[in-house]
Amino acid sequence: MSDAEHEYTVGAVARLVGISVRTLHHYDHIGLVVPSGRTRAGYRVYDDADVERLHRVLTYRQLGFSLEQIATLLDDPSVDALAHLRDQHELLTDRIDRLRRMVAGVEDMMNAKRDGIQLTAAEQAEIFGDDWPGEDYAAEAEERWGDSDAWRQSQERTAGFSKGDWQAVKAQTDALEERLAEAMRAGVMPGTPEANALAEAHRASINRFYDCGHEMQVNLAQMYLADPRFTAHYDERAEGLAQYVHDVIVANADGQ
Repeated sequence: MSDAEHEYTVGAVARLVGISVRTLHHYDHIGLVVPSGRTRAGYRVYDDADVERLHRVLTYRQLGFSLEQIATLLDDPSVDALAHLRDQHELLTDRIDRLRRMVAGVEDMMNAKRDGIQLTAAEQAEIFGDDWPGEDYAAEAEERWGDSDAWRQSQERTAGFSKGDWQAVKAQTDALEERLAEAMRAGVMPGTPEANALAEAHRASINRFYDCGHEMQVNLAQMYLADPRFTAHYDERAEGLAQYVHDVIVANADGQ
């Protein structure tokens, strides 16, 4: 790398922006962020303009845009770059405001009595969001699985859950889903050790409620695609995530 010429190797850029070399190679392969130059030894290097483009790509990814959409946004000659930045600023500000409201809601619940208290529909919405299906989904689930051992185990294990317990469940679930989304964005293939570890983390999260073997987990993965509510939930976090989670779970189960 030559600092004077502002040229950066793949490894240096990966460290600079906090993504993997594998992701940079993928972006190069699909023509999204292609290094502009080469060293005397023939290694590809990025210049400042390449790094700026990469930052824009990562910002759009954080906002939920697909790689195909990002390529269109960045490469359309009729697009005003400053207007794009204004749009990014507005979207990020809206997201920050929403997160602040969520934090305030969690703080309110933390200050309330919670030991041994079952969540009302309103409290579920406070913790899990306004789109939480609440009592309607609980009734549907009981009708479909009320006679199963898994349902009975779930009812027994959650009977004493406090609001704080459910808050922890929500935080852990969000963290796991974000790890899955990051793996998908980084190109981690189903069946690899990293993907299998995520599948096992998912299965462990289900085991909090009922005993979940690999066959049961695969059934859940199939439901994530068959039920549009689950598909929408995952794809809202990252486009294509429902399919990716399904594939990760199935590949891990096949390897057992």
